[in-house]
Parts: sequence; C-alpha cells; structure tokens
Amino acid sequence: MIIKNVRNFDLDKTITCGQIFRYDKEIDNSYTVILSDRVINIKKDNNNLIINSNNNNNLDIIVREYFDLDRDYEEINKFLINQDNNLKDIIEYSNGLKMIREPHFEVIISYILSANNGVPQIKNALDNISKKYGKKVMFNDKEYYLFPNKQELSKCSIEDLRKLKTGFRDKYIYEFVNKLNNDEISLDLISNLDTESAMKYLMENKGIGEKVASCILLFGYQRFDVFPIDTWVKKYMKENYNLNTIKEITKFTKEKYNKYSAIAIQYMFNSKRNKN
Repeated sequence: MIIKNVRNFDLDKTITCGQIFRYDKEIDNSYTVILSDRVINIKKDNNNLIINSNNNNNLDIIVREYFDLDRDYEEINKFLINQDNNLKDIIEYSNGLKMIREPHFEVIISYILSANNGVPQIKNALDNISKKYGKKVMFNDKEYYLFPNKQELSKCSIEDLRKLKTGFRDKYIYEFVNKLNNDEISLDLISNLDTESAMKYLMENKGIGEKVASCILLFGYQRFDVFPIDTWVKKYMKENYNLNTIKEITKFTKEKYNKYSAIAIQYMFNSKRNKN
C-alpha cells in the first residue's frame, strides 16, 4: 500500500525519538514496527509512504492514526514560534517529528518499564513479555509477537515478570494488570478525564510518577498539555533559560506553550539528544 503526498513527516525522527521501543530498522532504511494487532514495514520515498503488513485490513486508517499523519503540525509549530521565537531553530531541526498514538495498555506497561531504565532494556523486557504472553504472527518469513492484552497478561505472576527482565518494576506491572482486570482501573475513563485529573488518576498507581504519567498521556492519549521532562530537557532549559528544577520548567512551559507544552518539550528533547 502507498500513502501519497504525506506532508511534514519525518519517519526516522518519529520512530527513533524514544516514543516507542518495538521496532527494527532494516537494511533498506525501512522500519518494521509491531502494532497492537499487526506488524508493518514502512518506508518513506520522497513524500510517499510505502507500507506492507501481515494484515491489510484498514491499513491506511491504522497507519494514519498511529503516526498522527492528519494533524496539522505546521500550525502547531507556528503557534510555538509565535509564543517563543527562541524555539525556531529546534523546531526546524525537528521538522516532521510527530507524536505516535500507542495503544493504551501497551503504552502504560512500556512507560512503567521506562523508569530508571535504558531503551535496549525496555525493548528487551517488552519483547520477552510479548513472546511469552502475546500472539505470534508471521511477516516476511519472520516470527513476531504482538503485545498481550490485559486478559493475556493476567496469567503472569511477579516471579514470571522478574524472569522476563522487568527488574524492580515487576510488582508495579503485576499490580496494575490485576487492578485493570478487576475493573479497579478504567483505561477508557482516562480518555474522558481532563489532563490534570488523568495525571492524578494514573499517579495513584505504584510505579507511575509525574514523568511516566506525562509520557503515557502524550504517547497514548494525545494529550499535548503534559510535561515529560527528562535529563535532556533539563539540560536544554538550563542552557537556554537558566531554569533548574522540574517545578520551574513546568511553570515556564505551561505559561509559555500552554496546550502544546509537550510538543515543545519533545522538540527540546529531540534537539538536545541528537543534534551535534
């Protein structure tokens, strides 16, 4: 399948900027990405996207939603530059970076795993969980494993999770999955809460602090008014605005960038981590 005339989309930046973990870059510079119900291979050719999958049902819609292709990021960028012209360089550097829309359950487990953890370790743990509890699919003569749903993961114990290299986060994942299956938590409810209430709701669960909750809401629920502040963002804010604490950075970004605070923060992160 080909999606033609895709504007303002950088496939490499979007996939590799730390939003998702279960992907592989192929020798032809395409990417194989495991979605909730299928595996896709995606390549950008000029302004066209070439996509193959083991499941072609609604593929155009799935890809557009997953990569947020139909949102006008040019308008967002204009808003941010109008609010703060100092962002112009990092916005130009990050041009084409879009916020991926991950499935709610997977994004929560992924970011519980992200606490004090490296990307290779997060990917390894997610792959281990998927291989043990998820559905196997064949694509391009290779085996892949979809991320399990809450019922499939309800079979795991803390000991099982520990063996799958989740580290000290095993008990947090176990407790969250149990609460979800016992209807003590509702992922759909989060969609209907305002951002502040959704943050508080998520942070009632062990293993979910402010940064993890912000990442969950940004990459799973498309909430752009959160504050996923990490070491790279702290460095950027210190160097450019002489702000040192998370409290100071949050106050500044909330007042300056408002409903697009998270987008501005992602541009800071992408620029500071990757720009030479």
